[in-house]
Amino acid sequence: MKRIFEIIIRIVAVPLFLIDKLLCIFYKRAMKYCGRGVYLRPLHCDFKGLWNLSIGDYTSIPKGSVFYCTEAPLIIGKKVVFGPRPTIITGDHRIDVLGNYIVDNVDKLPENDQPVIIEDDVWCGANVTILKGVTIGRGSVIAAGAVVTKPIPPYSIAGGVPARVLRRRFTEKEIESHEQLLYNK
Repeated sequence: MKRIFEIIIRIVAVPLFLIDKLLCIFYKRAMKYCGRGVYLRPLHCDFKGLWNLSIGDYTSIPKGSVFYCTEAPLIIGKKVVFGPRPTIITGDHRIDVLGNYIVDNVDKLPENDQPVIIEDDVWCGANVTILKGVTIGRGSVIAAGAVVTKPIPPYSIAGGVPARVLRRRFTEKEIESHEQLLYNK
């Protein structure tokens, strides 16, 4: 009986996978930029503002991703890896206007929408939340469950709520060697 259920699940999964692959073509074309080899599952993600989303080559966007691009861009570099269920939001609501509900979004200020930039070779663990105005430097690692509200320098390991730099991945000399090996081949 268990085997029958496994077969049914596989049969049902095939059309969903094919629909996902087809949707992927349209989503990638709707983006501001989408590089080569980008892994994306639009049926299982929540994307808003595709016209402001740029994704670099060989980046993997997993199921359960929530990317909300407001009037500010979301730029994801090359070879970035996300764990399950990342959330990235480039804007928020005004909370200082008397006589209006928060959701009314009247007279949004430039500081309410700010870009999020994730540089190349970054690994974001499961359930990471990245908020407006953040740049995550090249080669950084963001621990699972972190809420990133401030910029993270290159080659840092950051975690916590709110996220803070826990330590560096490499020494300055190691960074120089690492970059020589990766970028000056």
